[in-house]
Amino acid sequence: MYSSKPKSYEKFSESNTDAASPPTGVPVSSSNPYFSHDDHDHENSSQMPVAPPYHLRPRAPEPWKTGLCDCLSHPKNCCTTFWCPCITFGQIAEIVDKGSTSCGASGALYTLIFCVTGCPCFYSCFYRSKMRQQYTLDESPCGDCLVHCFCEYCALCQEYRELQNRGFDMVIGWHGNIEERNREVAMNPVPPVMEEGMSRDQ
Repeated sequence: MYSSKPKSYEKFSESNTDAASPPTGVPVSSSNPYFSHDDHDHENSSQMPVAPPYHLRPRAPEPWKTGLCDCLSHPKNCCTTFWCPCITFGQIAEIVDKGSTSCGASGALYTLIFCVTGCPCFYSCFYRSKMRQQYTLDESPCGDCLVHCFCEYCALCQEYRELQNRGFDMVIGWHGNIEERNREVAMNPVPPVMEEGMSRDQ
Protein backbone atom coordinates (compact mmCIF):
# COMPACT_ATOMS: atom_id res chain seq x y z
CA MET A 1 0.00 0.00 0.00
CA TYR A 2 2.85 2.35 0.85
CA SER A 3 5.92 2.76 -1.30
CA SER A 4 9.00 1.02 0.03
CA LYS A 5 11.25 3.76 -1.32
CA PRO A 6 11.93 6.58 1.15
CA LYS A 7 10.62 9.90 0.22
CA SER A 8 12.95 12.61 -0.94
CA TYR A 9 12.43 14.81 2.09
CA GLU A 10 13.25 11.89 4.40
CA LYS A 11 16.56 11.32 2.62
CA PHE A 12 17.40 14.99 2.89
CA SER A 13 16.66 15.15 6.61
CA GLU A 14 18.65 11.99 7.36
CA SER A 15 21.70 13.18 5.45
CA ASN A 16 21.66 16.57 7.22
CA THR A 17 21.31 14.92 10.59
CA ASP A 18 24.30 12.68 9.99
CA ALA A 19 26.50 15.51 8.67
CA ALA A 20 25.69 18.07 11.35
CA SER A 21 27.52 17.88 14.65
CA PRO A 22 25.46 17.55 17.82
CA PRO A 23 24.86 20.84 19.67
CA THR A 24 27.17 20.76 22.68
CA GLY A 25 27.40 24.48 23.53
CA VAL A 26 31.16 24.47 22.90
CA PRO A 27 32.34 26.34 19.77
CA VAL A 28 33.70 23.88 17.24
CA SER A 29 36.65 24.64 14.97
CA SER A 30 38.43 22.53 12.44
CA SER A 31 41.82 23.09 14.06
CA ASN A 32 40.95 23.08 17.75
CA PRO A 33 37.42 22.36 18.97
CA TYR A 34 38.03 24.17 22.27
CA PHE A 35 39.52 27.34 20.80
CA SER A 36 37.26 30.31 20.23
CA HIS A 37 37.80 33.63 18.45
CA ASP A 38 37.35 35.49 21.71
CA ASP A 39 40.27 33.64 23.29
CA HIS A 40 42.40 34.40 20.24
CA ASP A 41 41.58 38.10 20.44
CA HIS A 42 42.31 38.13 24.17
CA GLU A 43 45.69 36.45 23.61
CA ASN A 44 46.65 39.00 20.97
CA SER A 45 45.54 41.91 23.12
CA SER A 46 47.59 40.65 26.07
CA GLN A 47 50.73 40.63 23.91
CA MET A 48 50.25 44.23 22.79
CA PRO A 49 52.28 46.83 24.76
CA VAL A 50 50.18 48.90 27.12
CA ALA A 51 51.12 52.54 27.75
CA PRO A 52 51.77 53.31 31.44
CA PRO A 53 49.41 55.67 33.26
CA TYR A 54 50.12 59.37 32.96
CA HIS A 55 51.28 59.77 36.57
CA LEU A 56 53.89 57.01 36.07
CA ARG A 57 55.41 58.47 32.92
CA PRO A 58 58.81 60.15 33.37
CA ARG A 59 58.76 63.93 33.37
CA ALA A 60 60.58 65.81 30.66
CA PRO A 61 63.79 67.48 31.94
CA GLU A 62 63.47 71.21 32.48
CA PRO A 63 66.23 73.80 32.04
CA TRP A 64 68.12 75.43 34.89
CA LYS A 65 66.71 78.74 36.04
CA THR A 66 70.10 80.43 35.58
CA GLY A 67 73.05 79.75 33.31
CA LEU A 68 76.35 78.21 34.30
CA CYS A 69 78.24 81.47 33.76
CA ASP A 70 75.74 83.77 35.50
CA CYS A 71 77.86 83.95 38.64
CA LEU A 72 77.82 87.76 38.78
CA SER A 73 74.02 87.76 39.11
CA HIS A 74 74.65 86.95 42.80
CA PRO A 75 77.91 88.79 43.68
CA LYS A 76 77.89 87.84 47.37
CA ASN A 77 77.68 84.12 46.68
CA CYS A 78 80.21 84.47 43.89
CA CYS A 79 82.79 85.96 46.26
CA THR A 80 82.02 83.39 49.00
CA THR A 81 82.43 80.51 46.56
CA PHE A 82 85.67 81.90 45.18
CA TRP A 83 87.33 82.26 48.61
CA CYS A 84 85.57 79.47 50.54
CA PRO A 85 83.88 76.97 48.21
CA CYS A 86 83.40 74.60 51.14
CA ILE A 87 80.74 76.96 52.57
CA THR A 88 78.70 77.03 49.37
CA PHE A 89 79.02 73.29 48.94
CA GLY A 90 77.97 72.63 52.54
CA GLN A 91 74.85 74.74 52.10
CA ILE A 92 73.96 72.93 48.88
CA ALA A 93 74.59 69.47 50.34
CA GLU A 94 72.39 70.13 53.39
CA ILE A 95 69.41 71.12 51.22
CA VAL A 96 69.91 68.29 48.71
CA ASP A 97 70.25 65.73 51.52
CA LYS A 98 67.13 67.21 53.17
CA GLY A 99 68.91 67.80 56.47
CA SER A 100 70.40 64.32 56.88
CA THR A 101 73.88 65.90 56.75
CA SER A 102 74.70 69.30 58.16
CA CYS A 103 76.35 72.15 56.32
CA GLY A 104 79.41 71.99 58.60
CA ALA A 105 79.96 68.24 58.12
CA SER A 106 79.66 68.42 54.34
CA GLY A 107 81.90 71.48 54.15
CA ALA A 108 84.54 69.85 56.36
CA LEU A 109 84.55 66.72 54.21
CA TYR A 110 84.86 68.87 51.09
CA THR A 111 87.88 70.63 52.61
CA LEU A 112 89.46 67.33 53.64
CA ILE A 113 89.13 65.89 50.13
CA PHE A 114 90.59 69.10 48.71
CA CYS A 115 93.61 68.93 51.03
CA VAL A 116 94.27 65.23 50.41
CA THR A 117 93.57 64.86 46.68
CA GLY A 118 93.22 68.42 45.41
CA CYS A 119 90.13 67.35 43.40
CA PRO A 120 86.96 67.87 45.44
CA CYS A 121 85.02 68.00 42.18
CA PHE A 122 84.66 64.21 42.22
CA TYR A 123 82.69 64.58 45.44
CA SER A 124 80.68 67.67 44.55
CA CYS A 125 79.56 66.31 41.15
CA PHE A 126 77.66 63.59 42.99
CA TYR A 127 75.43 66.22 44.57
CA ARG A 128 74.82 67.88 41.23
CA SER A 129 73.53 64.58 39.86
CA LYS A 130 71.39 64.04 42.94
CA MET A 131 69.96 67.53 42.68
CA ARG A 132 69.13 67.08 39.00
CA GLN A 133 67.22 63.89 39.81
CA GLN A 134 65.20 65.62 42.52
CA TYR A 135 64.11 68.51 40.32
CA THR A 136 64.30 66.82 36.88
CA LEU A 137 66.89 69.21 35.49
CA ASP A 138 68.80 69.03 32.22
CA GLU A 139 72.30 67.61 32.18
CA SER A 140 73.74 70.70 30.58
CA PRO A 141 75.97 72.02 29.15
CA CYS A 142 77.66 68.60 29.52
CA GLY A 143 77.99 65.77 32.01
CA ASP A 144 77.95 66.53 35.73
CA CYS A 145 81.50 65.29 36.28
CA LEU A 146 82.88 67.39 33.43
CA VAL A 147 81.05 70.50 34.63
CA HIS A 148 82.57 70.19 38.10
CA CYS A 149 86.02 69.22 36.83
CA PHE A 150 86.42 72.24 34.55
CA CYS A 151 84.03 74.77 36.16
CA GLU A 152 83.85 73.81 39.83
CA TYR A 153 83.10 77.27 41.20
CA CYS A 154 80.62 78.14 38.44
CA ALA A 155 78.81 74.84 39.02
CA LEU A 156 78.53 75.49 42.76
CA CYS A 157 77.21 79.00 42.16
CA GLN A 158 74.64 77.72 39.68
CA GLU A 159 73.39 75.05 42.09
CA TYR A 160 73.20 77.61 44.89
CA ARG A 161 71.12 79.98 42.76
CA GLU A 162 68.87 77.15 41.59
CA LEU A 163 67.94 76.19 45.13
CA GLN A 164 67.51 79.82 46.12
CA ASN A 165 65.19 80.46 43.16
CA ARG A 166 63.13 77.49 44.26
CA GLY A 167 62.34 79.20 47.55
CA PHE A 168 65.11 78.00 49.86
CA ASP A 169 66.90 80.35 52.23
CA MET A 170 70.41 78.94 51.96
CA VAL A 171 71.63 80.65 55.14
CA ILE A 172 69.23 78.98 57.60
CA GLY A 173 69.62 75.44 56.20
CA TRP A 174 67.08 72.68 55.65
CA HIS A 175 65.55 72.58 59.14
CA GLY A 176 65.28 76.35 59.23
CA ASN A 177 63.39 76.34 55.93
CA ILE A 178 61.01 73.66 57.22
CA GLU A 179 60.29 75.65 60.39
CA GLU A 180 59.75 78.79 58.35
CA ARG A 181 57.25 77.10 56.07
CA ASN A 182 55.40 75.53 58.99
CA ARG A 183 55.17 78.95 60.61
CA GLU A 184 53.71 80.44 57.44
CA VAL A 185 51.12 77.67 57.23
CA ALA A 186 50.15 78.19 60.88
CA MET A 187 49.79 81.95 60.40
CA ASN A 188 47.72 81.56 57.22
CA PRO A 189 45.24 78.76 57.89
CA VAL A 190 42.90 77.69 55.12
CA PRO A 191 39.36 79.03 55.80
CA PRO A 192 36.64 76.39 56.14
CA VAL A 193 34.45 75.79 53.12
CA MET A 194 30.76 76.60 53.67
CA GLU A 195 28.38 74.06 52.22
CA GLU A 196 25.55 75.21 50.05
CA GLY A 197 22.37 76.01 51.95
CA MET A 198 24.18 76.79 55.18
CA SER A 199 23.98 80.37 56.39
CA ARG A 200 25.01 82.16 59.49
CA ASP A 201 22.23 82.89 61.94
CA GLN A 202 21.52 86.57 62.41
